[in-house]
Amino acid sequence: MKVFESKCTFDYSWEEVSRANWRKYCAWNDKASHVVSVDTLDRSIDPSTGILRTERLIGCRQSVPRWLTALVGGADISYVREISYVDPAAKTVRMESQNLTFNNLLSVYETVTYRPDPSNPTTKTLFEQDAQFKAAGGFSRFCNKIEDWSVERFGQNASLGREGFESVLRMSRQAWNELRDQSTIPTINTVSAPPAS
Repeated sequence: MKVFESKCTFDYSWEEVSRANWRKYCAWNDKASHVVSVDTLDRSIDPSTGILRTERLIGCRQSVPRWLTALVGGADISYVREISYVDPAAKTVRMESQNLTFNNLLSVYETVTYRPDPSNPTTKTLFEQDAQFKAAGGFSRFCNKIEDWSVERFGQNASLGREGFESVLRMSRQAWNELRDQSTIPTINTVSAPPAS
């Protein structure tokens, strides 16, 4: 088994990051063109904790090395199951994802957490990422090759993913500020009932 770990800080509040997280794969993110579909399978709020749980199926177009495709075949689109937990009281977003495609050959389990940066909790958010790669099979040399390639590829994609999310954060902040500054933000007008005759 091989492990990939990454940590960085975003110069945005936790509220901004947790809002923008839902737009991570939108058109604002030019680094997410490989994501072809995002389907919400289930969404619920735990009434006792207030935690929002969302389960999604994400379809991605991934390039698989030729030697691997020759051995096991290949599909143009691979699927990942993602479960996220948003805890507004503790100010954490935790996402757990696992590959569904090729999982009999290689199991990838990733966790991502967003929480306020302890050094500056009002304006910065800490991002922590952990991914575990475990290849199945009897040949350790073959398994090591698959795991090594996967960790290297994952690291490249993780770097691009952070860049793309930065652009989503910028656009989200700009859109939010424009909405806030406009006088056309909808308000609720209360109308009193006419006096009884």
